[in-house]
Amino acid sequence: MALFSFRRDATPAASGANAEMEAFLQGYSIEVMPRTAEKVEDFRALLPKGTRVYIAHIEGTAIEDMVATAKRLNAEGYPVMPHFPARIIKDRATLADWIARYQGEADVKQALLLGGGVNTPAGEYDSSMQLIETGLFTGFERLHVAGHPEGNRDIDKDGGDAIVMQALKWKQDFANRTDAKMAIATQFCFESGPVIDWVNRINAAGVSIPVHIGVAGPA
Repeated sequence: MALFSFRRDATPAASGANAEMEAFLQGYSIEVMPRTAEKVEDFRALLPKGTRVYIAHIEGTAIEDMVATAKRLNAEGYPVMPHFPARIIKDRATLADWIARYQGEADVKQALLLGGGVNTPAGEYDSSMQLIETGLFTGFERLHVAGHPEGNRDIDKDGGDAIVMQALKWKQDFANRTDAKMAIATQFCFESGPVIDWVNRINAAGVSIPVHIGVAGPA
């Protein structure tokens, strides 16, 4: 299959602007869905071992497919971070079941918690904060949350960022009072300006959780 390879082969040492770009990209991650992962015969031909792989959980995707993808990627040498979209999780029992499957069958230790892009929640959850408050993720090594440099009208209907900013401050407080290793994974953006402005703004508001910038991959 002809896919862009992200393997780190031996190359001459970078200098100047190239060195800055190389440093910026250190520790990059990628994101897949179960149906796209099925098209890749072996991720080891594309990615260096140890690359974090997010697994997007789109509404309608069976948890069995999510867990199978996580298990396969883990076996190939990649730390996997499945999405937990609050609005598609029916109840605490469902969440506990998903976590048990990921941990028991795929040795998952990381999770991306987010509200999810559906308008009507399937049950009692509609935000990542509610998922955190369940206490069910205490066995995880890392918890990432979503960031929105260009805003999110699903949350702030007026196009502002008051609710999103309040949520980020809550998550910063959670990080401060626990030993959770956290990061903010942003929606992918096409311009650097809005991202830089947003990072400066949340830093000024007291949010110092590391930010992982989302970048659209090659078409």
